[in-house]
Amino acid sequence: MSLVELRQGNRSEAVSGGAMDRVVVRKRIDKRILIGGAAAAVALIVLLFWLFAPSAGSMTVARDRLSIATVQSGTFEDFLPVRGRVTPLVTVYLDAVEGGRVEKKLVEDGAEVAQGQLLAILSNAELQLSTLEKQAEVEQQLNNMRSQELALTQTRNSNLRDLNQAETDLAKARRQYDLYKPLADRGFISKKSLNDTKDDLDYQQQRLQILKQSITQTEALQTSQLSQLRAASSSLNSSMGIAHDNLSQLAVRAPVTGELSGFDIQLGQSLQQGERIGQIDSAGANKLQADVDEFYLGRVAVGQTATAEAEGKIYRLKVAKVYPQVRNGQFQIDLIFQGPAPASVQRGQTIQAKLTLGDSAKALLIPNGAFFNDTGGSWIFVVDRSGNGATKRQVRLGRRNADSIEVLSGLSAGEQVVTSSYSGLVDKDRLSFSSGE
Repeated sequence: MSLVELRQGNRSEAVSGGAMDRVVVRKRIDKRILIGGAAAAVALIVLLFWLFAPSAGSMTVARDRLSIATVQSGTFEDFLPVRGRVTPLVTVYLDAVEGGRVEKKLVEDGAEVAQGQLLAILSNAELQLSTLEKQAEVEQQLNNMRSQELALTQTRNSNLRDLNQAETDLAKARRQYDLYKPLADRGFISKKSLNDTKDDLDYQQQRLQILKQSITQTEALQTSQLSQLRAASSSLNSSMGIAHDNLSQLAVRAPVTGELSGFDIQLGQSLQQGERIGQIDSAGANKLQADVDEFYLGRVAVGQTATAEAEGKIYRLKVAKVYPQVRNGQFQIDLIFQGPAPASVQRGQTIQAKLTLGDSAKALLIPNGAFFNDTGGSWIFVVDRSGNGATKRQVRLGRRNADSIEVLSGLSAGEQVVTSSYSGLVDKDRLSFSSGE
């Protein structure tokens, strides 16, 4: 009986499977800790971006793409390299002073001609006819003036005859009066005869005086008239000379001795008045004509010296003329040889020359680079001591030549500067260097 009770007791105490499941409560992070962590992460990201991101005034550039030079102490040679073209020392242009038809061509292009040598003969029927008409008109006017001059001369001679007659009549009247007066005093002649003689003497004296005044006035007028006639005659003769000179211009002559070029007129060709028909270049005398950058316009002057190497020798030159007109950023100068010129040079050939602008002097120097065109020499990028970047610095640069630029202030010997082109870097204040691939 006890056995049955035991089993029943065990059945009543059996545990169901549901008693094995338990509710696990998870531990959650506090929201305040999450918000604080997120804010700290954002702040860290912003800080890192501010530290490492490039600023608006900086730029990263590959170092191997830049030209970097060291500021050094040295001697600045103030010279300017120029490239000159060999041109004639003197060029005289030939123009058709009077238009016409080419009748004869006596020399060919490229010939050596002498001053006054006949080069060509033109014909101009209209000019020839006009000259003949002008000559006839002038000769007629000259004849008229000669007739007037002859009439004035005849009038002068007539006045002189009248004056001579009046003086003779006065002398006769005075002798007659001198003769009658003592006789009248003695009663040998009547008082009336003496008075008639006295009246005649007075008349002759007044007549002579009036005639002299008239002749004086006439002489003044005739002198002025003759002067005007002679001036007009001289003007007409000059006009006639000009007409003949114009006619003589139909014979084209060489104004100077030299080499004739550009003389390509043809027989039968009609030339217009003032048309360019050629030029004569000075024989055996040459000069150099060089183009110079407008930057040096205020520093190049007449009288400065230059040197050029040709045929293995150094030749000295001098600035003879400066053309101030600037074209395409350049102006021209003429250089003439001081002494014999190179014998082998040909016209049109180019020669390298060094134009001396000033005396040599000790100075801080940097290589002449493309940066100068971008900055005008007012600032430059100076490499940091670390060598990892460069900073913009205001400087004052002076003279420059083809090799170097004189530093006046803002840099010290031993510092390194960027001398390559600043294209795309002009608005930057700092450069960071990268290794570059």
